[in-house]
Amino acid sequence: MTGTKKLVETITKGIQEKKGSNIVIADLKHIDGAIARYFIICQGNSPIQVEAIAESVGETVRKEMNEKPVHVVGLGVNQWVAMDFTDVLVHIFLPETREFYDIEHLWDDAKLTQLADVG
Repeated sequence: MTGTKKLVETITKGIQEKKGSNIVIADLKHIDGAIARYFIICQGNSPIQVEAIAESVGETVRKEMNEKPVHVVGLGVNQWVAMDFTDVLVHIFLPETREFYDIEHLWDDAKLTQLADVG
């Protein structure tokens, strides 16, 4: 398994630990000009849950892969938190903010994988 694939799995685990929902992985590897290899998009139902998901992702990746995001924006407002792990960008939204920006459809030719919500 490549390091990037392991990072995607580890980030997903961090999201699921805090019951992040509607997880979509956008594979951008084959798209010219894409700013990352993957986008991972999910949502929380409240600003508190959005923050908890972001903290869980950061902590899980740090513990399991000894990596940190190079940049995090949106904490404090917690309507849309973006975490930049260079090859993987994580977007954690409130539902209405996610619907408004609809970023999973920015690249029509990206392969989208929808993960089942964890109960």
